[in-house]
Amino acid sequence: MNKPVKPGKVWLVGAGPGDPELLTIKAARVLGEADVWLLDDLVSPEMLRYAAPHAEIIAVGKRGGRCSVSQERIHELTLAHALAGRCVARVKGGDPLLFGRGGEEAEMLRAHGIPVEAINGISSGMAAAQALGIALTHRDHCHGVTFITAHTRDDHSPDWHALAAGGTTLVIYMGMSRLAQIRDGLLAGGLPADTPAGVVMYASGPRERRWVGTLGRLAEALTAGLGSPAVVLVGGVVGSAWPLAVKGADFPAPAEALCTS
Repeated sequence: MNKPVKPGKVWLVGAGPGDPELLTIKAARVLGEADVWLLDDLVSPEMLRYAAPHAEIIAVGKRGGRCSVSQERIHELTLAHALAGRCVARVKGGDPLLFGRGGEEAEMLRAHGIPVEAINGISSGMAAAQALGIALTHRDHCHGVTFITAHTRDDHSPDWHALAAGGTTLVIYMGMSRLAQIRDGLLAGGLPADTPAGVVMYASGPRERRWVGTLGRLAEALTAGLGSPAVVLVGGVVGSAWPLAVKGADFPAPAEALCTS
């Protein structure tokens, strides 16, 4: 009689925003030990350098407006490989516990008795701030930072009035298709049109592009050529964007808007 197979472990690995050098030492070790990678679309191809020669790489990317692997199918694949005794790396861009559905996947696995552990990664919101040379929190400008997506699970908008009144730096994910709604919602909530704003596309990667301007002109980031995946930042701290940190910018930077690549 065959012995039952001992379930493998699943690692929810944050691969960071794009630059492979931003991967943590622990993440690199786990990726090198994994039998299977379930790989998100936004993970840099350069991360494959960390895969073991025997590792099976399965693309399970999910992107808005594109043909994608469903979350249910990702659950099925993760569970099937773990139950077969394999060490599984569920490789996600950024941090798996920040808008990465890591919590949902961990709950599902634990419900089936599968050991699971998350490895934090640098979120694209943090990388976007670094790209602009700003701090997300600064005593002279704000008392905190709020990370948010531009739409809720039922495709509604967040409470822009409450966010405008919160006094924090806003770091907005998945918002490029809703820049006009973000602008209008925050303006209606009381933020001045001259509130500094920025957009960073492909933060930390070789295709990184940046736009800096004001909330009232936020939609101009689209006409400047920026698109998804990108992070929108709104708040006083964005006004301190370091011109020398923006590739191609002269010093001093234009006061109203700046777009570089």
